[in-house]
Amino acid sequence: MVSLLPNPALPDDPSTQMVVCGDDGLAHRLAAELRGVYREQVTLVVRPAGGRVRQPMVGRARAASAALLDRVVTAVNRGNGGADGTAVAGARVVEAAEPTEAVLAEVGVDRADALALVYDDDETNIRAALTARRLNPRLRLVLRLYNRRLGQHIEELLDQAAELAGGTAASRGDAEADIATTVLSDADTTAPALVATALVGTSKVVDAEGLLLRAVERRPPRPGEVADPGLCTLALLSATSNDPAGAEGSEDSGDQGPQLLPDAAAVAAATGRGTVVLEQVSYSGTPLPAGRGGVPPFGSLFSRRLRWSLAGLIAAVFALAVALTLVTRDHPLHATYVTLLDLFAINEPAHNESTGRQVLQLLSGLVGLLLLPVLLAAVLEALGTFRTASALRKPPRGLGGHVVLLGLGKIGTRVLTRLRELHIPVVCVEADPEARGMATARRLRVPVVVGDVTAEGVLEAAKIHRADALLALTSADTTNLEAVLYARSVRPDLRAVLRLYDDDFAKAVYRTLRTAHPGALTRSRSVSHLAAPAFAGAMMGRQILGAIPVERRVLLFAAVSVGGLTQLEGRTVGEAFRPGAWRVLALDTARRADDDGPVGEVPAAGLVWDLPDTYVLRGEDRVVLAATRRGLAELLGRRRGTRAAR
Repeated sequence: MVSLLPNPALPDDPSTQMVVCGDDGLAHRLAAELRGVYREQVTLVVRPAGGRVRQPMVGRARAASAALLDRVVTAVNRGNGGADGTAVAGARVVEAAEPTEAVLAEVGVDRADALALVYDDDETNIRAALTARRLNPRLRLVLRLYNRRLGQHIEELLDQAAELAGGTAASRGDAEADIATTVLSDADTTAPALVATALVGTSKVVDAEGLLLRAVERRPPRPGEVADPGLCTLALLSATSNDPAGAEGSEDSGDQGPQLLPDAAAVAAATGRGTVVLEQVSYSGTPLPAGRGGVPPFGSLFSRRLRWSLAGLIAAVFALAVALTLVTRDHPLHATYVTLLDLFAINEPAHNESTGRQVLQLLSGLVGLLLLPVLLAAVLEALGTFRTASALRKPPRGLGGHVVLLGLGKIGTRVLTRLRELHIPVVCVEADPEARGMATARRLRVPVVVGDVTAEGVLEAAKIHRADALLALTSADTTNLEAVLYARSVRPDLRAVLRLYDDDFAKAVYRTLRTAHPGALTRSRSVSHLAAPAFAGAMMGRQILGAIPVERRVLLFAAVSVGGLTQLEGRTVGEAFRPGAWRVLALDTARRADDDGPVGEVPAAGLVWDLPDTYVLRGEDRVVLAATRRGLAELLGRRRGTRAAR
């Protein structure tokens, strides 16, 4: 959990207020992030304890184990301000069944700086956002929506409503205008992290509003090799995988843990440590339209045996045509035509022809007899392929080296899409035939085993003994834990990632599994822990492009205006670099009308990522930077007076 102790560098600002409304762990994690990292005044609106939906218990989970898990999670949450309804330290907590207009008015939305609506239901968030925009046109809104296309339309609608009401800074010509509405999805935010955890060497991509940033995790260089630094080194990974300080990869890992945004000296001294390097910063083009679902590729219409049979018959026809040309001295095209007539038995019998011609006619007729069943088989296979295109596929025989994905809910569906984009073979396991991700699995033609993952034989049907990795992403902690434990009994060296509701409990499970199976890679992740930093950054009013996980820490990418930031304005790029806090990656000059700087130093428009360290940042510049959560909080804290003055 984020430390909620006072931060002397960021004193509380009573003139600003953040309101967070939600019904699960993300709301509590987000409130803790705003209090502990950004030192903001927070009002947390949650549903009454009796009205919150408990995590579902599925499968053969015994009542005793479920009760024990509840006690552990409750104890952890009570100690840290967790997801069971306990108060986040320093935050005002209001219980309300729904975020109605009366509730929003009571918590002060009409005078708040920002409002985050992170309910698990898209309709609830949209309805509350429309109400909040009417109450306060100047309010900064952050919405949690799973439907990405709907989210784009809602974002445009709410921004347009704010402009018509004259509430945003953009409508008053303020160059420092914040984004009025930001729509995020915890599924989209966490899917890359979960995929990268299960797969070694996977690129971590941030793609937002045409800006593409790609970071790659690289193994330590071998003796005598020189590590490729890429465009820049974003992080140094832990020096050891043996949990040096009791919380591997987190802020509590000490000097042996991951180091975000290291300087050149730290990179040079970090021998034997893996790195996360930035490989690309560019503007991406318009994405290609997605292919139509339900239409199988041509190659899948016919089986391999049938394709070989058709190829053999075509070769036989070609050979007969060549032979007829040689025997009759006829033109090749006419000889081919005659061969086809003989093949389909519609030519005149060759009674008065030469012996060679008669033999070729008999052979053509024989090939024609063989062609009929092959054509019939091709038609039946094609019809069967189209008939089963919308049906679930079963894992093929001999499958190996794949990823077994448990759960096709919101998170699992996004992870499945991400894995298929990387062309990684996947086998899904889902107990509910009507689950959200079933349609996606059919469209992507991914094998699915329908059944309770804790039941006997289900994981075996998914070929777990031949898999490379297991991603347990169901919404039930006990199901994920039981599945990983059973899979480890089958494959002790299996790479396993399990989703757990509470991050502290995830740490405890990770330590236990690592102790029991020291030779295997185990990772446990909390979705709220991975998603909260991006939501918090968006509430602070800057264009948060995305976030990438570095073990148990998070690195944020943001686009900010230099004006008003004393740590950036008037400084060179080299002087503005704060190791462990922030680093300027690129200069966005697309919004400039002209460039009054030295000729040839910076282009007049576009994205410049190879900025010289001697370039002086000016107030009208807009830069893309990488920052830690506390580093971004320090940058944003300098403008509190500006926010309050609005």
